[in-house]
Amino acid sequence: MTGSLSPTTATAPLPDARLCVAPMMAWTDRHCRTLHRLFSPHALLFTEMVTADALIFGNGARTLEHRPAEYPLVAQLGGADPERLATATAQISAAGFAEINLNVGCPSDRVQRGRFGACLMKEPVLVADCIEAMQAVSTVPITVKCRLGVDDLDSDEHLHEFTAALVQRGLRRLYLHARKALLKGLSPAQNRQIPPLQYERGYRLAEAFPELDIVLNGGIVDAPSALEHLNHMAGVMIGRAAYQHPALLRALDDLLWPGSDTTGLSSAADERYCLNDWALTEILTRYRRYMQQELNTGARLGDLCRPLHGVFHARKGARHARRALSDHRRLARGDLGAFDDALTAVQLNEPIAC
Repeated sequence: MTGSLSPTTATAPLPDARLCVAPMMAWTDRHCRTLHRLFSPHALLFTEMVTADALIFGNGARTLEHRPAEYPLVAQLGGADPERLATATAQISAAGFAEINLNVGCPSDRVQRGRFGACLMKEPVLVADCIEAMQAVSTVPITVKCRLGVDDLDSDEHLHEFTAALVQRGLRRLYLHARKALLKGLSPAQNRQIPPLQYERGYRLAEAFPELDIVLNGGIVDAPSALEHLNHMAGVMIGRAAYQHPALLRALDDLLWPGSDTTGLSSAADERYCLNDWALTEILTRYRRYMQQELNTGARLGDLCRPLHGVFHARKGARHARRALSDHRRLARGDLGAFDDALTAVQLNEPIAC
């Protein structure tokens, strides 16, 4: 490790990352994170990615708006210019975030045009320079999220060399999406599905770098597979399954932090992770209060309702509930009755305390 790592960054504790919710553009905004925090008191949450340039020159600060109730929370940055990344890091390192994470995994065309995201895996020295510059001004740990590789650069040898370059600059945690990225010919959605998952390569990386916390991401949709990965990795990161059926977060929270009084899974729960009525009612009561507070300050009801669509996963009446939450006329006028009608559709036996 070089001497460039600042003393505060070197000693700043890494938050517990056994369970994480992936940063997802247009999804993990502050409303979504508030709901996920209600399902899992312990999960490490991430903001959507914001670029260093947007934070310095534009309105990127909006993406990083948050409340302490969301903690522990990681801010994800995108960029490839060490100086600008350092400027952005200095702006946000004291804002309550548990980490600042550099995106080296997004394969979108727009991100590639900015010369950051997954294409940076071709430039490990530049990524290491970025990490070093960010650490020099940060009071919290700097981490990286990346892929197994890009295009034809997807061998274990390249991945291990890339990782070694970052560890030499003081990196202590890496979030690894266990797929390579194809930078041409695939959309971001296809890049989440078509390149095959290769979990064993993540396991081998963890064995090769025992000093590094490596958190596995990609295709983790149930508790048994998450627990199996935790036998090999420091943590697991849940992506779209977190909003498609967020009760999975509660299931994993109960398993990883037993005795923390968050239990709410039905005794008959299977892979769908149905919460009992009491637990779901408690969560939705608290989220409804949050919705009302946000509406009072000018938030849009549609934005507040969007994270709720997966809450009723596998419940009778879920389709009617989602229809109520998508009523554009009621959403436009901020009518919380749309939310109440969604609850009526799924026939919760516990009353919501408005």
